[in-house]
Amino acid sequence: MESLKPEIRNIIQKSYPQIKELNPAQKAVVDAGFLEDDHNYILAILTASGKTLLGVMAALDALQKGGKVVYAVPLISIQNEKLKEFKKFEEFGIKVGRHPASADLAVMVFESFDALTRFSWNTLSDVDLLVVDEFHMLGEFSRGPTIECALTRSHILNPSMRMVALSATLKNMNEIANWLDAHVVEHVFRPVPLFKDVLNTEEMEVKNKNDVILRVLKHSIDESSQILVFVSTRRFTESLANHISGKIKKSIPPKSKQTFKEVAQKILEVPKRRGSQPTSVCLKLAECVEKGVAFHHAGLFDKQKEIIEDEFRAGNLYMITATPSLMYGVNLPSKSVIIRDYTRWTSQGPQPIPVFDYEQMSGRAGRPGYDNEGYSYLVAKSVDEAYNLKDHYVYGEIEATNSKLLENKDAVYRQILAQVASSLSKTPEEIQSFFKQTFYGYQMCNNPYLSAFGGDSMEFEINQALEFLMSHGIIKPTPEGLKTTPLGNLISRTNYSVETAVRLKEYLSRISGLDIYSLLYEISRTPDIIPVSFKGRKSKEPVREKLNSKGVFVVNVGNSEATTAALMEWIEERTEYQIENAFHVYAAGTRRTAYEASLMIKFFKEMCEILDVYPYTKDLEILSARLYYGVKDELIPMVVGIKRLGRRRARALVDVFGTDLKYVSRDDLLKVDGIGPKIADSIIKSYQ
Repeated sequence: MESLKPEIRNIIQKSYPQIKELNPAQKAVVDAGFLEDDHNYILAILTASGKTLLGVMAALDALQKGGKVVYAVPLISIQNEKLKEFKKFEEFGIKVGRHPASADLAVMVFESFDALTRFSWNTLSDVDLLVVDEFHMLGEFSRGPTIECALTRSHILNPSMRMVALSATLKNMNEIANWLDAHVVEHVFRPVPLFKDVLNTEEMEVKNKNDVILRVLKHSIDESSQILVFVSTRRFTESLANHISGKIKKSIPPKSKQTFKEVAQKILEVPKRRGSQPTSVCLKLAECVEKGVAFHHAGLFDKQKEIIEDEFRAGNLYMITATPSLMYGVNLPSKSVIIRDYTRWTSQGPQPIPVFDYEQMSGRAGRPGYDNEGYSYLVAKSVDEAYNLKDHYVYGEIEATNSKLLENKDAVYRQILAQVASSLSKTPEEIQSFFKQTFYGYQMCNNPYLSAFGGDSMEFEINQALEFLMSHGIIKPTPEGLKTTPLGNLISRTNYSVETAVRLKEYLSRISGLDIYSLLYEISRTPDIIPVSFKGRKSKEPVREKLNSKGVFVVNVGNSEATTAALMEWIEERTEYQIENAFHVYAAGTRRTAYEASLMIKFFKEMCEILDVYPYTKDLEILSARLYYGVKDELIPMVVGIKRLGRRRARALVDVFGTDLKYVSRDDLLKVDGIGPKIADSIIKSYQ
């Protein structure tokens, strides 16, 4: 700490009182001079080795000089976590928020920062430092192209902006550093030593992989530590948690039983506060939690996931079973990590996970400040399989990080659109020039094996994408150069994929009148709607019957159809409990899906107006409101006009008094279940 500037050291010591001194990795980075010069840096150190603090040091240094900082992260869950952590800086006069227009230190997700580079050039020019967390996601298919192109564009528009990237160690670090013109500081220190191994059923003399996990868990319980288990699907998280919790229930001490019961009660309260009975998934989760085991996946209520994370951190759960998505989520370390499933389902069938993903999951093991060591275990069925897995994963090298920009067609469309909409590129040649400055372009032009044909290949792909955008009326040639059409401008202002916009445009062109149910089906098939997915292999006929009853006839029934059925039920005021029981789906996410659908309907309405189709305006406004509030038509004026009323209380009022509350007294309102003094006063005021 002594090597830091006094003002920075003072803020860190007061904000992070648990940190007494820098660890060897942090000290090596500071000694390398990254706080003394304005060069770009990639700081590559192991998970749980204090990367965030290094980013904070750079941010505080820039802020002390009167600068403005953006801290970019890949996920909203991480954004929320960092905002909570950084709020403590406000007592030192540093304003923390989500956008640099209104904050000194802005925590932004990659997509928001990308939008900043496209539309807010004045704000971007004020940014002195960009800290990119989880920078190793550069090679990820969906978010990688977003941050890659945002960095390229920000370098063009604000070349004086400094960048500090916080990353796990990557194989081709020098190649990435050359692209960014950055210095690299790597260090292998880990505050909690990590031991990796492969366990197998043969040597442990058990029947299956789950029995291996049970053996490790019992040992962890004996030493008061915790386990995080990664499996490949939501269904597996549930079945494993249910199996393990059933095996340990008789050995749980009374004190722990009471703790687990309290956590389970919190889990069950979440749907109740939303006006729904607990779904079968909620009940299953609570039953497992009562034995100290939780499952964690996207099919739960967001608040339930938050409870699981908080209680696990507090030591109030033995084990969490999770899908691999948690490896990039919030900070949730444990002493032991078990990777039961090392394959993942893809469009090409089951495929082995990359070594990089194995390292990311393993890195969750070992809690600084809690554990003296961490353990990561892969699980095999036989000695031979264990030997091969150890050779490939434990001793193997991580894969090179390659740009996925041109593999992701929609990313290419969106980035061309961004360049044209912002007037940064007016000709195909200028678009080509932009792409050559991306990491993809750098790899194509500087790889001795690819440079001979890489440029021609990139030019062909970009020209193909340009033709697609022009053929669908999104970009047009003009005497002044390429320009976006009104439709192109609309798409560029949103985060919707071009595929979504084209699908909705084609839908609009083939309908002669608006049918809200066929429209719900159309938006449910777009890549931008979070699907409501089936829980298992039970009959899908109830979904088909629901769609048929609304005039939507389908051949195959999958998650898109399940999503449509869930949305149809939602606007008919069904609860998550009712939707789950009706269709055997993960209904906890219905509210969020309906919210996203509501926004997409607004987008479709704007598209209609741009394309001079006005007869549907009112119906689309009503449908958007119904999706947002989850109500039938008759409740819309009430839920829109009375703040925080909600659909459950609105329906209770209408059932008692009808839709006109003008002559209802305050005392009568208070007799209705759920109506308190504040809501009653709001109702009286609204109808005066």
